[in-house]
Amino acid sequence: MDKHRNEFLLFALIGLLKSKKGVLGASLLLLFIAVAIFAPLISPYDPTEMHSRDLLLPPDRKYIFGTDQFGRDVFSRTVWGSRISLFIGLVSIVIAMSMGLGAGLAAGYYGGKIDEFFMRTVDVLLSLPVVFLALVIMAAVGVGLGNLILAIAVVFTPQFIRMVRGVVLSIREKEFVEAAVAAGASNRAIMVREILPNLLAPLIVQVSICFSYAVLTEASLSFLGVGVQPPTAAWGYMLEEGMGYLERAPWINVFPGVAILLTVLGFNLFGDGLRDALDPRLRLD
Repeated sequence: MDKHRNEFLLFALIGLLKSKKGVLGASLLLLFIAVAIFAPLISPYDPTEMHSRDLLLPPDRKYIFGTDQFGRDVFSRTVWGSRISLFIGLVSIVIAMSMGLGAGLAAGYYGGKIDEFFMRTVDVLLSLPVVFLALVIMAAVGVGLGNLILAIAVVFTPQFIRMVRGVVLSIREKEFVEAAVAAGASNRAIMVREILPNLLAPLIVQVSICFSYAVLTEASLSFLGVGVQPPTAAWGYMLEEGMGYLERAPWINVFPGVAILLTVLGFNLFGDGLRDALDPRLRLD
């Protein structure tokens, strides 16, 4: 198992390095990950520190991204905001993947009423706009970091359920699965040993794509005031705070907006590169 997994990871890495968009996406992601990790070393000021004499200053040598209406350094807040966005995106997608993987495996492998229940639930959830569904959940459970992560996780779980179920349906009738059944393997052993390894490639791609939308959803909820709460530096909340100063101090919105744009772009390019590397039909070109 370890040998096959190592070979798969090496194969994916080689394929990703051959993809220009994959390399560009990975470079952007590594940049923001490094910024998030080393935020205390990179930011020159505390992100919540107010400089009463330096309100709404444009970018200069002292404040390279300028200051906001409270005299806080926009660069420091943008840097620290990367931590919030990436942390929320990571935790929420890991939870969504875990729930979606279990439900998708059960629905695809067992079928029948289990499949019917999960797929009707997925259809209902996917029929609702992502931000609207997240707002409904936040209204029900309340505002807070933990509840925000839970809301985003629930929103993206249906996508993992549908993807996993589709893959399971395509491989549960394969010869190696039938051989395991004939050999007397339990359902759990078949799902873990035979089916789960075949889910690795599409699961990685799905995670990278959903991660970008999770970051965007967090920014949207923070912009609407139900996400990350002040004075914590968050890109979406920074956009909301700067809305009243677009003409006078556009830099308050520009820099966190560009950070969101580049992060989402990085994840999408990385996901496309992984898909190209892991899909043999695309490599034939």
